[in-house]
Amino acid sequence: MHVVVATDGSRQSLAAAKKLKEFADPDRITDISVVAVLRPLAAVAFADDLDDKRKAVDEVSFKAAAESAVAAVAATYDGWGPKVHRKIRSGSPAKEIIRLADSVGAGLIVVANGSRGLSDTVLMGSTAQRVQHYAPCPVLVVRPTPRKPRRGGKG
Repeated sequence: MHVVVATDGSRQSLAAAKKLKEFADPDRITDISVVAVLRPLAAVAFADDLDDKRKAVDEVSFKAAAESAVAAVAATYDGWGPKVHRKIRSGSPAKEIIRLADSVGAGLIVVANGSRGLSDTVLMGSTAQRVQHYAPCPVLVVRPTPRKPRRGGKG
């Protein structure tokens, strides 16, 4: 089975990628395509929360940030078994994830839900919702883990 794992450079998308390893049998997965999608004419830079050596936005291009995020997610599968492919695409994230899944004959798509925040969801709709609705195969949507309240303090 071929699995498509989407990343938007957020920590939540990395957590979604790791979730696959918690339950999937690496002997049944032949390939994993890790994909990041750049939005043309995006007003907001591609998130790169996964780069430990974070640089200023003007020091790194959107494409380099996407490549860094894809590399970080792909590294979670090092030594796990399946062959890992790295993909950078441009366009609507949901459409490009679905197109990739369709072109490789994916048996599963893994996406994070809520990784870019409420404002992006309200303005553009949820990529995870769109992928879930139009995907040619099952979709694993990984929700954010709730934060534990601080002890002895507010919130």
